[in-house]
Amino acid sequence: MPHHVDRIDPVLAMMAADHASQALGIELLEHGNGWARTCMTVRSDMVNGHDIAHGGLIFTLADTAFACACNGFGPVTVAAGCEITFVAPAHLGDLLSARASLRTRFGRSGIYDVTVWRGTDEDDVIAEFRGHSAEVRRASTGAGTAAGTRP
Repeated sequence: MPHHVDRIDPVLAMMAADHASQALGIELLEHGNGWARTCMTVRSDMVNGHDIAHGGLIFTLADTAFACACNGFGPVTVAAGCEITFVAPAHLGDLLSARASLRTRFGRSGIYDVTVWRGTDEDDVIAEFRGHSAEVRRASTGAGTAAGTRP
């Protein structure tokens, strides 16, 4: 009789515990190894003093897509660095989507590009984000602790 083991999807597990993304209404639409797509709607509590979407929240949407893309491979992976360029403003009520794509992986690191757009028109770009990822080393004892840290 074949032995069947269900593999827990690391991205779904991560998102289930991501209270920040949940509080912002960020949804994971689809994902796979090295890619992901997320979305959120700009709410009144996301608009800054210039009556446009706060850049930090646009960054968070892109960062969540990035996190989903780089964690699809399985090992816990975190951001080592990120940058964003804002191309156009977003406004109250806008649906924003973000698509993250792996550019390259090397050793325990990776580089990902994320495009954020408004509505359903992927040509209506509002931001471009680049993230550098790093897999977290796990200690051989004490599952869940990073190497060099104390439990």
